Amino acid sequence: MAMTVGALAHPNHISKPMDIMWHANCYKQFSSGIFFSSTKRTTFRAMRKKRAAFAEIVRNKFSAAVDVEKTAAAMMLELTALVTVRKSQKKIINVMDMMFHWFDKHTLDRHNQEGVVLQLVSTETESNRMSPKWSDEARLVWTKNLKMGSDQKSVYEVKFMVDPKFGKPGAITVSNGYENEFYLESVNIEGVVDFPCNSWVQPQRVMSVQRIFFCSKAYLPGETPEGLKELREMELRQLRGDGKGLRTPSDRIYDYDTYNDIGNPDKGMEFVRPTLGGNKNPHPRRCRTGRPPTKTDENMESPVNESTTIYVPRDEEFEEAKQEALDVGKLKGILRHIIPTVTAIVRDSKFFKGYSDINGLYSDASLLENKKQKMKLPLPKIFNKVQENLKFDPPKLISRDTSCCLRDDEFGRQAVAGINPLSIERLTVFPPVSKLDPSIYGSQESALGEEHLIGHLEGMSVQQALEENKLFILDYHDMFLPFLNQINTLDDRKAYGTRTILFLTSLGTLKPIAIELSLPPTKLGSASNKQVLTPPVDATAYWLWQIGKAHVCSNDAGAHQLIHHWLRVHACMEPLIIAAHRHLSVMHPIYKLLKPHMRYTLKVNALARQVLINAGGIIESNFTPGKYSMEFSCAAYRDWWRFDHEGLPADLIRRGVAIPDPTQSHGLRLLIEDYPYATDGLLIWSAIERLVQTYVNYYYPDASVVQSDTELHAWYHESINLGHADLSHASWWPKLSTPNDLIAILTTIIWITTAQHAALNFGQYPYGGYVPTRPPHMRRLVPNQHDDPDEYANFIREPQQYFLSSLPSFFEATKYMAVIDIISAHSPDEEYIGERKDLLSTWSADTEIVEAFYRFSMEMKKIEKEIEGRNGDSNLRNRCGAGVSPYELLMPSSEPGVTCRGVPNSITI
Repeated sequence: MAMTVGALAHPNHISKPMDIMWHANCYKQFSSGIFFSSTKRTTFRAMRKKRAAFAEIVRNKFSAAVDVEKTAAAMMLELTALVTVRKSQKKIINVMDMMFHWFDKHTLDRHNQEGVVLQLVSTETESNRMSPKWSDEARLVWTKNLKMGSDQKSVYEVKFMVDPKFGKPGAITVSNGYENEFYLESVNIEGVVDFPCNSWVQPQRVMSVQRIFFCSKAYLPGETPEGLKELREMELRQLRGDGKGLRTPSDRIYDYDTYNDIGNPDKGMEFVRPTLGGNKNPHPRRCRTGRPPTKTDENMESPVNESTTIYVPRDEEFEEAKQEALDVGKLKGILRHIIPTVTAIVRDSKFFKGYSDINGLYSDASLLENKKQKMKLPLPKIFNKVQENLKFDPPKLISRDTSCCLRDDEFGRQAVAGINPLSIERLTVFPPVSKLDPSIYGSQESALGEEHLIGHLEGMSVQQALEENKLFILDYHDMFLPFLNQINTLDDRKAYGTRTILFLTSLGTLKPIAIELSLPPTKLGSASNKQVLTPPVDATAYWLWQIGKAHVCSNDAGAHQLIHHWLRVHACMEPLIIAAHRHLSVMHPIYKLLKPHMRYTLKVNALARQVLINAGGIIESNFTPGKYSMEFSCAAYRDWWRFDHEGLPADLIRRGVAIPDPTQSHGLRLLIEDYPYATDGLLIWSAIERLVQTYVNYYYPDASVVQSDTELHAWYHESINLGHADLSHASWWPKLSTPNDLIAILTTIIWITTAQHAALNFGQYPYGGYVPTRPPHMRRLVPNQHDDPDEYANFIREPQQYFLSSLPSFFEATKYMAVIDIISAHSPDEEYIGERKDLLSTWSADTEIVEAFYRFSMEMKKIEKEIEGRNGDSNLRNRCGAGVSPYELLMPSSEPGVTCRGVPNSITI
C-alpha cells in the first residue's frame, strides 16, 4: 500500500544529524511521488503544488542538516585501531573459503555491507543521563581493511569517530556479520588503549548479542568506571546463562552439573554407573552440557555420539596445535596397539611368555637385553618392518636399569621421587591400626609385628626407630579393603589392601622392610585374611617378595591415578574454574591472575568423562578398582579430601613427613631430607606465594577491600556451595576475610594447577611404561600353599611365569602404555610456569605488577639451575647415582613431547 503525506515526519522535525540520511531518502521518494495515493477527487495540479511546496521545505531543511553534519564531523576525533585476527587453517576465518563467496557479486555486496561491526564504549557516561557514551560504528571488511597478514595472523585497520568529550575508551563491542566465527586476538588503539580479546566471535545468525571486550586495565568491582558497570554485569550474566537447554559448541556458558554422564544404561546393565555427586557418592561438580537423558534412565545424561564432541564453552576448546599433537599421538597409539594385538592372535596367547615379549615392545632393545634375545614374531617381513617403526621408546626407568623386577632401593626411591610421591607417610604407631568398622572389615589390628622389622633397622629397636622418625608407611589398607570383595569378583582382577613399611637408612634412602597383604573377611564378623612378606632370604621368598611388591605398586598406581591425580587435581579444581568465569569479570585482577592457570582444564576433564573415567573406559580397563573406580574416588573425597590441606606445606605436615619449623627457609623441616618432590616443590611453592603476596597486597591493601569485593565473594561462595556442594557444610573451608586469607587460597590453587599436576602427570610413561615394575592392576594373588596347593606347586616350578601371568595381558599392557605415552607428552603450544604472554598488554600501567612477574620468571630460571645442581650431587642418592634417574618432574621448562620434565601453567595434557 502506498504511504500518504500524513505518514511522513514533519520537516521541522529534521534537526539531528543522525536523521539526515533517512530524511534524504524520504526527499528522493517524495520527489518521485510515491508517497501519494491516487485519489480521484485530487486534481493533478493541486497535487503537484502540494508536492512542490513540501519539497522546497525538505530541500531547505536537508541543506541545513548537511551543514550541521559537516560541522559536527569537523569536530569529531578519529581514532585508528589495529584489529588482530588469528587465522585458522581448518574452519575458522578460512579466507580461501570466503573468497569463493566473494566471487558472487550479491554475496560480496552483502559481506561488505555487514562485515564486522565495532563500537567503542567510553569509561564515562553521558552528562544528561547515566548511559555509556558510544562511538560511531566502525566496520571491518576482510577484503578492504587488511593492513598486514601472515600465516598465523592478519592485522586490519579500522577508524572510529568519537566526540571530543568522549573520554577514554574502556570497552569495545563486536558484532560478526559474516557466516563463520573468527578468533579475535586484540584491538589496539596505539597510545590510547589495548583490548586483549583472545576469544572466538560467533556470527550474528548464531549469537545475536554483541560481544563485549574490556580494556586491559584491572578494576575491582567497586572501582569500575561508571560507563562500564552495566556492561560488566551484562557480560557475567551472559556467561552464567539460565541453566536450561542443550549447550551447543558455539556457546560460552558456564554452569554446574553432577557426573551423571559416565554410564550408558542404554547399552546394557554392564554399562550402568552411579551418578557422582550427592549423598551416596559425593563428588565435585562438572561443567553442565544439557544433553538429553538416556532412554533407559531419565536421571542419566546420554553420551555424545561418534560425530559430535562433548560440550565445553567455546573458548575452552583446544587450539589447533594442541589438537593436532593429540590426534597424532592417538593415531600412533592405535598403530602401536595393532601390532601387539596381531602378534597375540598369531601366537594364540594373550599373556607374556617371557621378558623378551615385554622388552621387544621397545625400540631400543639393546638397553634392555642382548639383541639376540629380541622377540621374533611369526609375521611377514613387512609387519616386522612396520613393527620396528611403531615400537615404544624405552621409559626413563628401564633405560637405566636392565633388571626385570623393581629393585628394593628403586621401590623406596620412587616413594619420594617417582610418579606418586604423595602417599608416603611417617609411621607414628606400631603396629598400624585401621580406622574401618571392625564389625564389617575384621580386626583393626595389623598382622605386622616387631619380629618382621627388627632385623632391618640398622641395630635399632622398633620404638627407637619410631622416636627417631626412621619408619614410614605406604598405607592402602583402609583405602582398598572396602572394595576388595567387588574387585576380586571381576574378570582378571585380584587385589589386596596393602601396607608397606619403609626404613630411612643412614644414607638417606628408603628401603622396604615388610609388606602386609590383607583381604576382607570371608563372612561378616569373621577374621580378616592377612599375611606378611619380608625381604627374601632364598629363591622362593625372592619371588613372593617380587609379587608382593607388584601388588603394592598396583595399589599405588590406583591411588595415584584415581585420588591424587584425578580427584585432587582435575575434579576438585573444575568447580573453582567454572565459578571464576561465572562471577569474576575479565577486568577483575584475580581473574587476570588465574586466567593462564585455567587454560584447557575444562576440555581435558570433558575428554576424561568421554574416554577415561566413563563406563568401560581406559581407567576402568586398566586400574585395579575396575568398574568401581569412580566410587573409589568418591570415598576418598568424602573421607579424606580437604582444601585446607592441599597446599604443599600443609600436605607434608598432614602426612607427618615434615614438621613446622620457623627457623627453616620454608617454615618447616623435612624428616626425609632427600625428598626430591618436596625439596623441589617447596622452591616453586615459595616463589608462587611471594608472587601472590605482592599481587594481592597491591590490589587489596587491607581487609576492608577484600570484604567489599562482591565478585570475589560470589566466586568463592559458589565454588564451595555449588561446585563442592557435598562438602559445603565442612568447617575446614578457609575463611575469606583478609588479604592473607586470599593469598593462601590463591597460592594453593596455582600450586595445584601447575607444579602438583606436573609432578603427577608428565612422568606417567617414563615411570610407568614398563609394566612389570609398575603394573596398573594384577591378575593373580600371591600363591599360598594352604589356600591352593596346586597353584603353589605351579609357582614353585615356574616362578617367573607365575609372576608374568599375574601382570596385565599383552593386549592390556600395550593399550595402557599407548595411553600414558599420550598423556605424558607436552604439546607444542604449552605455556610454562613463569611465562605470561599477556604481561605487558594486561598490566602496562602497573609497573609493580610487571616487575613482580619478571622476578617470578627469573626465579623459575634460578630454580631450574638449582634442580640441575641437585641432580648432580652424589650425596643426594634419591636423585643421583649409578642407574638412578635424576628427578626432573618439577623442572619448570620443557621441550614438546615425553620429556619427564616441565611445569605447564595449567592442568593440561
